[in-house]
Amino acid sequence: MRILVTGSSGWLGRTLVPRLAEAGHHILGLDPLAGPTTAIVGSVVDRALIDRVLREHAVDAIVHAGALHKPDIARCPASDFVAVNVQGTLNLLEAAVSPGSRVDRFVFTSTTSLMISQEIRAGRRGGAERAVWVNEEMAPLLPRNIYGVSKLSAEHLCRMISEQHRLPLIVLRTARFFPEQDDMAHEIAQSEPNTKANELLFRRATVEDMAEAHLVALQRAPQIGFDTYIISAPTPFGPQDCTELISRAPDVVARYFPQYRAIYRRLGWSMFDSIDRVYDASKAARELGFVCRTGFAEKLAELEALPATEGSIPRSGAMGARANESSRSS
Repeated sequence: MRILVTGSSGWLGRTLVPRLAEAGHHILGLDPLAGPTTAIVGSVVDRALIDRVLREHAVDAIVHAGALHKPDIARCPASDFVAVNVQGTLNLLEAAVSPGSRVDRFVFTSTTSLMISQEIRAGRRGGAERAVWVNEEMAPLLPRNIYGVSKLSAEHLCRMISEQHRLPLIVLRTARFFPEQDDMAHEIAQSEPNTKANELLFRRATVEDMAEAHLVALQRAPQIGFDTYIISAPTPFGPQDCTELISRAPDVVARYFPQYRAIYRRLGWSMFDSIDRVYDASKAARELGFVCRTGFAEKLAELEALPATEGSIPRSGAMGARANESSRSS
């Protein structure tokens, strides 16, 4: 297939474009920032450019991974989020279903962030009695910032266009996979690798797994039609663990991974005292046939082979976030 990938210079795009090419597809990367995985420097806001690219390059499929992201809130007005994340998505969707278009499938990179309200974000600090079990059935969705609001609006556009034009379309609500530390890292007395390993239990995946999920979604879209899937490393937890997770997370983790305490002690690492949410990616496993390859169990096996000095542990993602519409994270 000839696939247009937006956000191709971003963190996800730099992994996704080579993976799709490896699978035998011809890839056109589109991003406002030039880069080795970007063939066309431009914005999804430019409808004329989108129309021209789809027409001149006979595009068969679109992966829309480009967006303004949560860190951009500090430097961009809300109107920019509407222009890029909402209008930009509509531009791609309308171009995809316009007369003469060859596009027969569409994958939209969304975010689990739009499922996290301010109340959930506050977690145990707000007196929560149990962790929130987050799956695709959660409602109502009350995103806490313009990033989440704009991505939820874009999801609604995807659903509407898919239903009206019978365009096979998969929405992937991606968990965290960004390379830099979370914006609340200052509240946790842990190293970046320690925090990211912990998050694989309930709200993170590797960028390689995220790229693979997009490839699978492209393959399965014609059979599925339209649907939405959370993509996150498989959690060992179940809903029955949610009460204890909010108050005794290390004990719950030890029940599933008795060896983790010895490994963490040797590295000078610690587990979160409280876990306030758990992303359930089981629907993607059942319906897409996709499960992330790297979870907490795989990370523990990797850590077990490391020397005791934490300084020898590779710090993932030395490159910081790239703004504009690069595919980054959630």
